[in-house]
Amino acid sequence: MNTLFTRSIALVLGCSLSGCAMVAPELKPDVPVAASWNEAAPSNGAAVSPTWWTSFGSAELASLIDEALAGSPDLAIASERVQQAEAQVRVAGASLFPALTLGSGTSGSRTTGVGGAKGPRVDSSGSFTLTASYELDLWGRNKAGVRSAESSAAAARFDLDTAQVTLVSGVATSYFEVLALRARLAIARDNLATAQQVLDLVSARAKNGAASALDVSRQQATVLSQQASIVPLEQQERQTLAALAVLVGRPPEGFGVKSNQIADVTVPAIDPGLPSDLLLRRPDLASAEAQLAAANADVAAARAAMLPTITLTGTAGLATSALTSLATGGATAAIGIAASVLQPIFDGGRLRGQKVIAESRERELLDTYEKAILSAFQDVEQALAGTSRLGQQVSLQTDVQAKAQESLRLAEIRYRAGADDLLTVLDAQRTLFIAQDQLAQVELNRLQAAVSLYKALGGGWTEASAAAPARTA
Repeated sequence: MNTLFTRSIALVLGCSLSGCAMVAPELKPDVPVAASWNEAAPSNGAAVSPTWWTSFGSAELASLIDEALAGSPDLAIASERVQQAEAQVRVAGASLFPALTLGSGTSGSRTTGVGGAKGPRVDSSGSFTLTASYELDLWGRNKAGVRSAESSAAAARFDLDTAQVTLVSGVATSYFEVLALRARLAIARDNLATAQQVLDLVSARAKNGAASALDVSRQQATVLSQQASIVPLEQQERQTLAALAVLVGRPPEGFGVKSNQIADVTVPAIDPGLPSDLLLRRPDLASAEAQLAAANADVAAARAAMLPTITLTGTAGLATSALTSLATGGATAAIGIAASVLQPIFDGGRLRGQKVIAESRERELLDTYEKAILSAFQDVEQALAGTSRLGQQVSLQTDVQAKAQESLRLAEIRYRAGADDLLTVLDAQRTLFIAQDQLAQVELNRLQAAVSLYKALGGGWTEASAAAPARTA
């Protein structure tokens, strides 16, 4: 019997060492990668730096981003998820080692004599048992579980990096929105002052009989309209400041931004590199790949769960009829070794259903990965088109504003001289107001396009640069 048991164990160990583990074939994304982008890169563009926000030349923006990286609740949440995933790796790895349990027990009885029998008799006994059990990972199910947990932990770390890139770009975008709104408010207030000056002129001419009451009424409407346009801009500024405060990790009450000049912000020239490089420069793509690897390991584990499981159990114990016997050597020792084989025969299709779910999940994540790659290429192309075209639009809109200013100046001169009526002045005012406001919005769009390009390119992230802090932690 012992010989048969020994041979069985040797056969099982030999099969385990010979590579009987169940391995699922890995699925790979099939997405064509172009040799270059549709938009030509600027000749003076610089590669994306991990601290890309400093290229805008705003010390206040750099300070806000440093504060956000240190105190953002979003990063704290993502960091805790990394801790949970790494703990799950340790939980999964425990299945690769034997499980040891130590047990002890005591019992006692009291027997009382009847009739002429002697007095009461007290009996006691104790035992200590050490049990070791180990499941042979014959088909690699436990190892597949560890691989799945490790890949999930890697995906959690990549998600943390993605959250950081998203946070930094969100702070930069909100900061530029505040500056743009303040620029638009300054323009609206200047235009209100200009409209009021024209109203004073029209009122003076009306007193002298050179202008009609209708002219005065029209200009009063223009002044009121300009006053009304200031209110929603002030509301947007307050709302954007509150959103920026939350991103930074501070309460909105008392939070403020000192700068008022969006024109002082530098728009950097960015080198996007090659499309093939993008696959290694975005943490969200790395996360999608890690999730696919975890799903592949889950498929292997689900397939292995349908095969027999072999468990080895060993016990060693001491037992005594009296608790004091352990110290005097009056105890008996027992050692036992056992092996068990468990083969699922009928479970109502549960294991097969779990395998089908795991395989479908892997195919779903493959499609998700391919979609993420395509979306990444789309993000870069759109941001490149924005940075290129919006630069031209800023130049053209600046010329439009200059012409509108000159037109208003000439219209006011001709109105004072009586050569033109008030409608000409009103039209020139309206054209200038629109041109100035549109220029501020185009400048904002250009800055946001630069931020979007930095984000689309991964914000200077690389897997190697992200692995160093993880190893240190």
